Amino acid sequence: MAEGRRTVGVLGGMGPQATVDFFAKLTEATYAEHEADHVHLLIDSDPTVPDRTAAVTGTGPSPAPHLAAMARGLVAAGADVLVMPCNTAHAFEAEIRAAVPGVPFLSLIDATADAVVAHALGADAASPRTVGLLSTTGTLRARIYHDAFARRGVAVLAPSEAEQHVVTAAIGAVKTGRATDAVRASLRAVAERLVSAGAQVVVTACTELPLLLRDGDLEVAGARVPVIASTDALVARTIVAASARSVDAVR
Repeated sequence: MAEGRRTVGVLGGMGPQATVDFFAKLTEATYAEHEADHVHLLIDSDPTVPDRTAAVTGTGPSPAPHLAAMARGLVAAGADVLVMPCNTAHAFEAEIRAAVPGVPFLSLIDATADAVVAHALGADAASPRTVGLLSTTGTLRARIYHDAFARRGVAVLAPSEAEQHVVTAAIGAVKTGRATDAVRASLRAVAERLVSAGAQVVVTACTELPLLLRDGDLEVAGARVPVIASTDALVARTIVAASARSVDAVR
C-alpha cells in the first residue's frame, strides 16, 4: 500500500448492478493524474447473501453470518477499511463490525444522512426539514434511516403501502436487468407524491434506485427537487477514507 493510502474492501453483490454502479462512480469521482492515483479496491460481489428484507421482516434467515464472513475475508485479503453499497444490509452493521474489530466500517446510512443535511436541507434545525425516503421494505421496517435522520432533526416521509409495492418492483427490475421507461416513470410518480406531501428532498436509499432516478429528474409544481443518492454519498466518503482526492476537490 502506498504511504497514506488505504485499501478499501467492498461487501458487494447486493445486487451486482449496484456494486458495479458504486465502482464506476468511485472511479469517475476520483481525481487521477496517473492510474496509480485511483482507490485500491477489493470487491467481494456475492449475490448469494440471504435476502436482507426477508430477514428484517422475519420471513428469511439472517444474512449476518454471511456478511461477517465476507468482512473477515476482505480484511484477510488486505482491506484496511470496509464499505457496503447496500442500505438494508446495514441493519446488520453491528455484526459486521464485531467480526472485524478495529477495522473501520463506513456507514452508508450516516454518509447519506450527512450528505442530505449538508447539501440539500441546510443546517438550520429551526426550519421544518423533511425527506422523502425511497428504499426497500426492509430498510423501512428496520428504521435505520428514520433513526439516523431523527438524530439530525429531520423528519421522514415514506411511501404508502401501495406505493411501496411500486418501489419494490422497481428495485427488482434493476436487479434482474428489466428496468424500462415505464418502471422509471412509476418510481418518479411515487417520488412526486412524497414531495407533494411535504418532502423537500428525495433520498434514493437503495443502491439500485439511483439507476432509475437521478438528481435533476424530479420537478414538482415547476420547481426542481433535489434527489440525493446513497451511492454518491458513500463514494464521497470512501474517497476521503482511502486518502485519495475527489474530482470536485481539485476543480
